[in-house]
Amino acid sequence: MSQTNNLRPKDKAGATGAVVPRTLPVGAEPVVGGVHFRVWAPRRREVEVVIEAEDRDRSFSLAPEENGYFSEFVLDIAPGALYRYRLDSGEKLYPDPASRFQPTGPHGPSQVIDPQSFSWTDGGWRGVRADGQVLYELHIGTFTHEGTWTSAQRELPTLAELGITCLEVMPVADFAGRFGWGYDGVNFFAPTRIYGQPDDFRRFVDHAHALNMGVILDVVYNHFGPDGNYLREFAGQYFTDKHCTAWGDAINFDDSHAGPVRQFFLANVRYWIEEFHVDGYRFDATHAIRDDSPEHILAAISREARQAGAARNIYLVNENERQHTQIVRPLQQGGYGMDALWNDDFHHSAMVSLSGRGEAYYTDHPGRPQEFISAAKYGFLFQGQRYKWQRRRRGTPALDLPPTAFVNFIQNHDQVANSARGLRAHQLSSPGQYRAMTALLLLLPQTPMLFQGQEWAASSPFLYFADHKDELSKLIREGRAKELSDFPSIATPTVRACLTDPSSPHTFEQSKLDHAERDKPFHKDIYRLHRDLLRLRREEPVFRRVQGRGDLDGAVIASEAFILRYFGASSDDRLLLFNFGSDLHLEIAPEPLLAPPAGRRWSVQWSSEDPAYGGCGAPAPVNEEEGWMLPGRCAMVLKPIQAPH
Repeated sequence: MSQTNNLRPKDKAGATGAVVPRTLPVGAEPVVGGVHFRVWAPRRREVEVVIEAEDRDRSFSLAPEENGYFSEFVLDIAPGALYRYRLDSGEKLYPDPASRFQPTGPHGPSQVIDPQSFSWTDGGWRGVRADGQVLYELHIGTFTHEGTWTSAQRELPTLAELGITCLEVMPVADFAGRFGWGYDGVNFFAPTRIYGQPDDFRRFVDHAHALNMGVILDVVYNHFGPDGNYLREFAGQYFTDKHCTAWGDAINFDDSHAGPVRQFFLANVRYWIEEFHVDGYRFDATHAIRDDSPEHILAAISREARQAGAARNIYLVNENERQHTQIVRPLQQGGYGMDALWNDDFHHSAMVSLSGRGEAYYTDHPGRPQEFISAAKYGFLFQGQRYKWQRRRRGTPALDLPPTAFVNFIQNHDQVANSARGLRAHQLSSPGQYRAMTALLLLLPQTPMLFQGQEWAASSPFLYFADHKDELSKLIREGRAKELSDFPSIATPTVRACLTDPSSPHTFEQSKLDHAERDKPFHKDIYRLHRDLLRLRREEPVFRRVQGRGDLDGAVIASEAFILRYFGASSDDRLLLFNFGSDLHLEIAPEPLLAPPAGRRWSVQWSSEDPAYGGCGAPAPVNEEEGWMLPGRCAMVLKPIQAPH
């Protein structure tokens, strides 16, 4: 898709006949003297734009173009004007499918927005590379009590000080209702009015860049929400019955008339990068994006995003339940050219180890030491083996991929909410085990991601919430309960009776963070733990560099204990000890990875049992007379120092 579409409007409705430059193929765009409107509506004979005002509405006919488009340049219309479309002289008016803002929500009028009116200060920002990142997933509506861009912006300096390098913002495309996760968006070009004005979003991104933090946006290109979606009124070809998804008919990326649909989504990719300066995307459930075209839409999206970024580095992350590594392979090799994939395997193994629970989709992850060693070396655990839970093979080969191709986490929005009470990982485990697992997450070579509040062990749950009309709310409530019934413990009548109502405002309010907790006992210790580990990751060369083959190895030393060894330059290695079980004493240690470099001995550099983190202290693990001793529920980092002569 070209950056600019020069369209010659008809000489009517105040049109000048001049060539009108556009940045996007659809939507309302201010130009000198007025606004140019363009919409794809192949099922319609006539389209009018109705400018709504308190005194009177004004209607202007749009001229038909080829391929079902209608467009017109309307004089004397300014940014801020409200408008809707009338189709085939009907009485009902519809919002613009490419509206840049819906001030009263998806069912109301669209608003003309001038993206050039904002004054950016990030001219020197160079974007986000795949290496060296620490991601932080947040939901604007619950990240602060106010739930706005402005209030979230106030917390950015604290995140930067913590060591976060890139924010992953949950979806913001406008959706129906007063609150929601954002995955049921219907206005893909309109940042939801719930969090503030479009310029508030721009200001948030601009401030993040000033603090050397990137911002990537979670987008949903696998389905539209059920309420407020008027696309079929303009073009039924947005959807196809050629494929079927969990949300019904698939989006039409490869059937007849797919061209304008693909162009719509590629324009959306370009839009957020160019007009909001986002540094990339996290793509939701890409396994549900079906496309048999010669060029898969994900490959086209990757190409478009990087072109839109121009000199800025664009970072592209995927959620793909089937672990298709083709997504992160280069375009030149038939891949889709993305950067990273969420690693559910690591999460599942970590949560089974933390909680002792192996129900439902955790079935195939016992949480044993070998899983963590393999995750450290190879990313995904399932790369084509049989997966008992799904009764089929899972994953594709990934042995050759760099660690940056995987995003590890022990919490995210889905996984916290996919429990009976939305409890966080620290509430499902012992303090020592949680500290040790946090060390593993933040020191592995893969890209770590924290979920909002995780850095101080927030007490607030994160629940599923969605504000919809009565009948739809009932269906969502029943569907949610059915989905969670995969867990035998949740399927019991006692627990089902405790499940929260997604449509209740109380469910939403419960999920809001209390940032004041960060300075309270226990929470303050956990915050310090995260801060120090991220500093270690950032400042130690052996942790900072992208690990290649041979740079890391590991070994199981007991049923619940293992070691990882990072090989550094000039024998400046680091030995990581993890014991997720009870106290461990090794009188003999026939494992070469435990041996220090020549002329050196091991010294404790960092311990999860440091009292500064709420730990109980721990002795040095190496004793020349008694062998190796490692406390239970503990992690340590050892560094080599000169051995005494």
